Amino acid sequence: MLNLVAKRNWFYLASFLILIPGMISLLVPPRLKPGIEFTSGTTFSFRYAEPATNEEVQDILADLGFEDARVQSTGDNTFLVTTTELEGSSAVPPVGPALPSEKEELESQLGDFFGGFVDTDGEPTTQFIEFASVSASVSREIGINAAYAVGLSALAITLYIWWAFRNVPNSMRYGVSAVVALLHDVVLVIGIFSILGKFFDVEVNTFFITAMLTVVGFSVHDSIVVFDRIRENVAAGQIRSYPDVVNHSLLQTMGRSFNTSLTLVFAILSLLLLGGDSIRDFLLALLIGVITGTYSSVFIASMFLVTWQQGDIPRLWRRITGQRATARPAEVAAE
Repeated sequence: MLNLVAKRNWFYLASFLILIPGMISLLVPPRLKPGIEFTSGTTFSFRYAEPATNEEVQDILADLGFEDARVQSTGDNTFLVTTTELEGSSAVPPVGPALPSEKEELESQLGDFFGGFVDTDGEPTTQFIEFASVSASVSREIGINAAYAVGLSALAITLYIWWAFRNVPNSMRYGVSAVVALLHDVVLVIGIFSILGKFFDVEVNTFFITAMLTVVGFSVHDSIVVFDRIRENVAAGQIRSYPDVVNHSLLQTMGRSFNTSLTLVFAILSLLLLGGDSIRDFLLALLIGVITGTYSSVFIASMFLVTWQQGDIPRLWRRITGQRATARPAEVAAE
């Protein structure tokens, strides 16, 4: 029988090597490339009546003073633009007509090109299809709430698994092991997006946070499936050694986990190939998270549970501290 548990240190090493590039990237500023939800700014979309390219729209915006604007084509001659914060509407003065806002000025200027704007039905219009602006204070609040959401999710998961497995000895260890695998997945996805942000301008936005929370749920779901089979095999008492129980449970559930994940991966890949640019980064985060979540539920969560139950961590710590203790007298004698 294939003994996966006996090779757990190799799986730890593989994960460490995979995590290193992303962790190094996170140490080099800018750690991530935040979207307007986390930095403040404006996004708007419009559709031209005549064909236009990203480069042409980018050049027009640069001529209008928006050199840093990002332009994405979302299909059907429609463009999504991200730029610095614009004023949505001007205040009405007590006397005389209101002055045009930055938004209205930009609408007027961009609407002079490529046959003007059309709406989603193809009818002529003078306004953007969508317009959203986020201030710096709102962006800070979104960032704080996102961090709270991930932290509270991890705490709730630990408490729930501890309660669900309360009839198993050391049930808290199951919850902590699931959170360790969850953190592995989160750090890996964030690290990859840090690299993508530096080299391909991939942004972190609210879609990314949504994808991360989805990944958290998927990772824990897979871990619980394995843990539940471990609980059943422990209760059956047919296998004496705990590592053997975990290994047997992994072999029983691994095919199911891989098949479920594979179907989801195919669906996400289809959306990546056929969907628009607006959800591309969300799907990419989801794809990476599903793959690493499947890996961690089998090769990290369960392995960490065995490592903890077998006392590997205290044993390693005693070995390290023992080596230091024996090294000091030798250094003193040499002096």
